[in-house]
Amino acid sequence: MLVEKTNLKGCFVISPTLHRDDRGLFFESFNLKELNKAIDSKINFVQDNQSVSQKGVLRGLHFQTGKYAQAKLIRVVKGSVLDVCVDLRLDSETFGQHFSIILDNISNKQLFIPRGFAHGFLALEDNTIVNYKCDNYYYQPSESGIIYNDEVLNIDWKFPLKGVILSEKDKLLPTLESFLNEN
Repeated sequence: MLVEKTNLKGCFVISPTLHRDDRGLFFESFNLKELNKAIDSKINFVQDNQSVSQKGVLRGLHFQTGKYAQAKLIRVVKGSVLDVCVDLRLDSETFGQHFSIILDNISNKQLFIPRGFAHGFLALEDNTIVNYKCDNYYYQPSESGIIYNDEVLNIDWKFPLKGVILSEKDKLLPTLESFLNEN
């Protein structure tokens, strides 16, 4: 397993060791002991989530607030996504900055996102399957988000924004500035 730091403190790209032969492919997709050692932290995942999305579906930018915040380990099982996270930690030197990466089922790279970040992804292929682990249980009253096209964040989704497919809830998410003023 190769672990690379991103421009955001505590956020890592994880590349598994892939073993290919004439039978196909094998890799260890998760090892808690190795992950904790690599990120120099003690994570304990308690919930797995999975989504299936068509090309152009954008889910995010989501997060949970307060004691219900979640660290996540994102993995694409089938297809590909542009995965984006935004540092929302007020005391962070990278507050308001984002990181993006294409995750797919070819490289099998994963993205570790610590607590205090917003997260979203855009499906780049039909029937894309995304699986992610969370270190805290979902708690609806602490659910929040930031609108995907926030002008201050200026995220390049590498996709025509007129073509994105959003949930009704995601269409109504506030800007980062509005969120901060409300909280």
